Amino acid sequence: MPKDVLIPKPSQEDEKFLDLALRPTSFDDYIGQEKVKKNLSILIGAARKRGDPLEHILIHGPSGLGKTTLAYIISRQMNSSLRITSGTALEKAGDLGSILTGLNEGDFLFIDEVHRLNKSVEETLYPAMENYKLDIIIGKGNSAKTLQVDLPKFTLIAATTRVSLLSNPFRSRFGGNYRLEFYQTKDIQQILGRSASLLGISADTEALQIIAAASRFTPRTANRLLKRVRDCAQIQNATHITTAITKEALDLLEIDPIGLESTDKKILTMIAKNFEGGPVGLKTIAAAIGEDDGTIEDVYEPYLMQIGFLARTSRGRVITKEGAAHIGIRLEKDIQSALI
Repeated sequence: MPKDVLIPKPSQEDEKFLDLALRPTSFDDYIGQEKVKKNLSILIGAARKRGDPLEHILIHGPSGLGKTTLAYIISRQMNSSLRITSGTALEKAGDLGSILTGLNEGDFLFIDEVHRLNKSVEETLYPAMENYKLDIIIGKGNSAKTLQVDLPKFTLIAATTRVSLLSNPFRSRFGGNYRLEFYQTKDIQQILGRSASLLGISADTEALQIIAAASRFTPRTANRLLKRVRDCAQIQNATHITTAITKEALDLLEIDPIGLESTDKKILTMIAKNFEGGPVGLKTIAAAIGEDDGTIEDVYEPYLMQIGFLARTSRGRVITKEGAAHIGIRLEKDIQSALI
């Protein structure tokens, strides 16, 4: 491919359509997370036998592992409608109240990034989750009155990447609490095979293995890379994804064979060079590379820690010997003491 040819950027509508097309619609199609699927199947089966609404469910884990997809599948298994919103969209109690009063009996409400809920909104959820009642305050000061509105029996499915930020009273109100783990490479390859089939793509087994290795153990990332490799193949008028095309596409995206992006390498390089391997605080890292500290903590750190390139200590972040070796830097001091 000529060096000045860029992979076309798909429209948001195209991406949204493709994401929906690739999303599993049943537990049978949902690859991986076997323990979570088994527990949810029991929870759903028991609720259906009793004829009761499903208990409220909390799903947590790194982004891109399938929390929203699970919410879709759970609602389908219960033959119910799903209403989707996010913690940032619910700015005040009235926003939540308008959604809750619009639900029907047995409906599901999915709140993504629930740790970003305003405290007043979270407290409004308490009676709604426990007693299916909504407390509305009318008036101000001494003349204020509380009016209780009955709500239909609904199920809240909450998802978060930072479960530690949820208060104990909030967490305790969920009957089901499930953590999604990073995927095994073999599961990612299976997901890619299914996605390629749905997209009408033929690909070498080795090409899919390369994409799986660069997917950061995350299905969303794997599917995104598969679509970008497909774009690269189409630009070359190729009807089949080869190993060469796959490597070329990843090079253009500046993604190395184990999935590290430029920001990952900036983090590792900065810790190794500027701070002699660490420890260094999160905010210092964010300021040094010009990135939001929340993004570093939620997006980049989990994978770097998963592959053993970065470690958290009480004094800050530390690059490991393996992490330094990967970026070609030799550490002058022994950082193992910081890991104890």
